[in-house]
Amino acid sequence: MAAHGISMGQQVAVIWDMHSPAEALQSFVQNIQAAVGVEGHVSVENINQLLQSSHKESSFDVVLSGLLPGSLTVHSAEVLAEIARIVKPGGRVLLKEVVTTETGNNNGLKTIPKLPAALTLSGLVEIKELQKEPLTSEQIQSLQERLGFQCNEIYSVQMEGKKPNFEVGSSSQLKISFVKREREKPAVDPMAAKLWTLSANDMDDEDADLLDSDELLDPEDLKKPDPASLKAPSCKDSGKKKACKNCTCGLAEELEQKKNNIQPKSACGNCYLGDAFRCSSCPYRGLPAFKPGEKILLNENNLHDA
Repeated sequence: MAAHGISMGQQVAVIWDMHSPAEALQSFVQNIQAAVGVEGHVSVENINQLLQSSHKESSFDVVLSGLLPGSLTVHSAEVLAEIARIVKPGGRVLLKEVVTTETGNNNGLKTIPKLPAALTLSGLVEIKELQKEPLTSEQIQSLQERLGFQCNEIYSVQMEGKKPNFEVGSSSQLKISFVKREREKPAVDPMAAKLWTLSANDMDDEDADLLDSDELLDPEDLKKPDPASLKAPSCKDSGKKKACKNCTCGLAEELEQKKNNIQPKSACGNCYLGDAFRCSSCPYRGLPAFKPGEKILLNENNLHDA
C-alpha cells in the first residue's frame, strides 16, 4: 500500500463496483488494514450505495475508488461530490475511471479532458494524472454491454486529487492590517531648499538680505489719486449731475447720500405743531406733533383717511 501513500493510523474509505471479484476486494482491504494498523480504520462501500451511506463529512484521510483489479467504474457528478464531502480537509482522493477519446453520445462516459474538469467541479484541487492504460477487448465488450454504446477507444485513467484545507461553507475571520505607509517625499535639491527656507536664526544673521515691504512702494504709489482720473470714459460732464447706469466713479453713491439727507419741509409751516395748528386737508391730522425738519413717513392708510 506504499504506492497509495497510506500510513499508520489513517481513516481510509474503499469504494468498489460490482465488476470487482470478491477475492480481489478482500485481499485489497486486508492490505490496507495492515497499512493503517490497529489505530486506523477501513470502511468499504459499494459505489451504488455511497449516496445512501451515513458517513459524516470530513471522515476519511484517504478515499480509494475503482482501484480494484477488474473495476470498470464511472463516477457520476453526485458520487464525486459525495467523495469530496466525506474526505477530510487536506485529504487525498485516488480513483480510477474508464474514459474515451471519442466525442459524442457516450452514455455518461467522460472524455479524457473532461475527467479533471469533473474532479475540479466536485471541489478537489491539485488534480493530476497518475496512469493511463487501454482496456482489453473483453473489458471493452463488457462495458459496451453494460452501457449500451459502440466505442472502441476506451482507457482506464488513474487520477489523484486533494481536498482544500477548509470545509465547504466554513467561515474564517481575515486578519487585515491597515499599515499606514508614509508617502515618499520628492527629493529636494539642498541648494534650492537653502534658498527658499527661512528660519528664526536667519533673522539675526547679518548676512541675510531682508527687504522692508515699505521700500517696495514708490513715492508715486503713495499719492492720493485725482477723482477726475477715476471717472469712466463714458461719464459726461453736464450742468445737471446724473449718475451713469453702471457708475464706477462714486457719483451714484454721492447722489444717493444727498437724497437721503434732504429734510422734509412743511407747506404752511404748521404741520409739525399738532392738530390745533394744521389745516383741514393736512395729511398729518391725527398724528402727534414732531420736531421741525424731522422726516415723517406716512403709510397708505393714513393718506386715504386724510
